[in-house]
Amino acid sequence: MSQIDTIKKIREATNLSVGEISKALAEANGDETRALGILRARGVEIAAKKSAREIKEGVVECYIHSTRKLGAIVELGSETDFVARNEDFRKLAKELAMQIASMNPQNVEELLSQPYIKDPSLTIADLLHQQIARLGENIKIGQFVRLEI
Repeated sequence: MSQIDTIKKIREATNLSVGEISKALAEANGDETRALGILRARGVEIAAKKSAREIKEGVVECYIHSTRKLGAIVELGSETDFVARNEDFRKLAKELAMQIASMNPQNVEELLSQPYIKDPSLTIADLLHQQIARLGENIKIGQFVRLEI
């Protein structure tokens, strides 16, 4: 696989910039697995730096299963309304609602430690860190509720 194909594959998986992916691949001497590890570590570092920033905006998103007997509502906070209106941010909120409906976490800490249902190699915390790195703002999961008949 060429480096361009590897960059495309990683970009599709992470939504990070081509520049960030290229730097990570160079640091990993072209090893895709090591590059993904480097990108995850950078996401954690960036998230840690932004974690003290105040959350003032966000969205409330829901997911209703096709049976109409199971659903979840989640509050996802951001620093600005600019990010709250971003399509990737709203998609993240929808994914989190789906995760909550599927895995029934009892609190935010449990949710963050769960494997992501669409990619078990990532935890929800990893997914959140990726989006913080990508969007450049602090993002926090607020309240959530899961309802089932």
